[in-house]
Amino acid sequence: MKTEIFTFCDFAQQNGGKLTIVGTFDTIISREFPCAHPMLSVVIRLRFDLSEFDDHTFRIETRDLIGRMTIDPIRGNIGVKDGDNTTAVSNMVFTVSNLRFENAGLIYFILYIDDKEIASIPLYIKKG
Repeated sequence: MKTEIFTFCDFAQQNGGKLTIVGTFDTIISREFPCAHPMLSVVIRLRFDLSEFDDHTFRIETRDLIGRMTIDPIRGNIGVKDGDNTTAVSNMVFTVSNLRFENAGLIYFILYIDDKEIASIPLYIKKG
């Protein structure tokens, strides 16, 4: 399996297998702390090979630089089905509202498939 997209954005939707992604970013700037970011979307697009067509579990965790979890994990299942192609894609869009930050720093969003770490992306929180 390959991670084709793993990003933060202002807005995302999936419609008929197509992804719309608007305003991708990796940094949030706040004038003061603590702060809350009103809304962000996390978008993931995975490509599975024929041999990987099956049911899979996924989990997204968030961790700061010292390994503390910052929000509750997002968990679910992906059913990758046989189609007319030798590969299949799974698109996932998650919207997080009022994400709270106590201080400037760095948070990693980590994707696990079947309890194996597949990818991670950083979210930088800065004072500005």
